[in-house]
Amino acid sequence: MATGTTQGTRTVNGLTYRITPPAPTRERPAPARGLRQPRRFMSLVGGLLLLLAFALPFIDASPYTISVATSAFIYIMLAMGLNIVVGYAGLLDLGYYAFFAVGAYTSGVLATNDMPLVFTVPFVIVACIGAGIIIGGPTLRLRSDYLAIVTLGFGEIIRLTANNLDITGGPSGISGIPTFGLFGWTFRDGLDLFGIHFSGNILLYWTAVLAGGGFTVLAVTRLGRGRLGRAWRAIKDDEDAAEAMGINTYLTKLAAYILGAIFGGLAGILMAAHQTAISPTSFIFLNSALLLMAVVLGGMGSTPGVIIGALVIWLAPELLRDFANWRYLMFGLLLVLVMIFRPQGLWPSTAVLPFLHFREKGRSPREGFTDHSEPVENVDRSEELA
Repeated sequence: MATGTTQGTRTVNGLTYRITPPAPTRERPAPARGLRQPRRFMSLVGGLLLLLAFALPFIDASPYTISVATSAFIYIMLAMGLNIVVGYAGLLDLGYYAFFAVGAYTSGVLATNDMPLVFTVPFVIVACIGAGIIIGGPTLRLRSDYLAIVTLGFGEIIRLTANNLDITGGPSGISGIPTFGLFGWTFRDGLDLFGIHFSGNILLYWTAVLAGGGFTVLAVTRLGRGRLGRAWRAIKDDEDAAEAMGINTYLTKLAAYILGAIFGGLAGILMAAHQTAISPTSFIFLNSALLLMAVVLGGMGSTPGVIIGALVIWLAPELLRDFANWRYLMFGLLLVLVMIFRPQGLWPSTAVLPFLHFREKGRSPREGFTDHSEPVENVDRSEELA
């Protein structure tokens, strides 16, 4: 008996039958369009917040505000890089700050030897790729706690190496790192536009906004929604099942590690330009733990959540300065309370604003499905079928 199936038809012994799919029992509501679509609405909100960030120097241009805001956007960039490793791929990394150090030290060493800071970007990317391969190549076959211990050791190795090498300045670190500039002009010279003078701090702040709030957030979000992002999420849910479905889990995890390292290294360049000095004490384990906390607190794998988590971790100690020595105690209590009442994070990856829900209020999610009930008794129909 010759059979064949094409789209919508089935052929048996030369006869073609049209296949008609069963119609739904009830008409389901059409998906939301326009700004009611959650992804579009969040993109609009993100764009408005980015414009507000650009307008901050026109609202408050004090050195303290601009400095804190610059550091916050660098921290967002760093947290988004870690979100690739922890939030998307599910790799517990306790040494991510090491890539931050690799980027800061590479750019600092080159920039203090008469290379313009902007030209250090390719060298930082190569250095971070090398560091990602060195640490990720032999260790990514480990899982969970074992991987966390190895990455913790990697972070300490980088810090101790910087503490003992002459080229990195030893315990004193590197000072006098120049800011961004080109063809003899630097950010410190400022910029005059439409009769308004913008200082070097404001220009560096806008650079951090573009790099951290614009490029990094957009790039990491697009990566998470693409094919590679789906492979990361499959590995995070069940690595064995992902490998059985044909995903090369080792290379996919290594890609997450390398891409995360690149964003960490680029954030290191901004930090070196912002602080003009770096030392090994800037890359202690506590900072890695706080950065991991920002991702977990905000919501692993969630772009809005990680941004909120990074802002909370970075700005909360600054906002609690009036409480002097009690501020870290209050900060710790605040984190504990958040994790008790929001164990999935402040903004989980599946969160949708209430007024953007797809279904109308009062409609059951079981709509369109018939009730399934167990048979009253088992009936042997083998004789009837025979």
